[in-house]
Amino acid sequence: QVQLVESGGRLVQAGGSLRLSCAASGRPFIAYTMAWFRQAPGKEREFVATRNWSRDLTNYADSVKGRFTISGNSGENTVYLQMNSLKPEDTAIYFCAADSNIFSRRPTDPAEYDYWGQGTQVSVTS
Repeated sequence: QVQLVESGGRLVQAGGSLRLSCAASGRPFIAYTMAWFRQAPGKEREFVATRNWSRDLTNYADSVKGRFTISGNSGENTVYLQMNSLKPEDTAIYFCAADSNIFSRRPTDPAEYDYWGQGTQVSVTS
């Protein structure tokens, strides 16, 4: 119903900034709960940020709060993750996800999401 394609991941130095993009197609992202997750090798998929434009709800993981910002451009049908003050601990594959249930009671749980992008690698050096 909706396809997601992430881009923008690359190698950056600690303290730097990066902006990830999640291009949606098929359906408007505004109809979904949107989120970013990340996964480092050997670790569980971790919640990063979520935004529900229909209900004006936003949430961030404590580890990224104050540094990362989730936003969207409805005209471009693209969701973004602005990442500032990057740390080596932020190194991971970052995934964009969409949940068709805008009333989800567990928006930070990856199991709730119906659609996923392929991921984009972010590497932060010391």
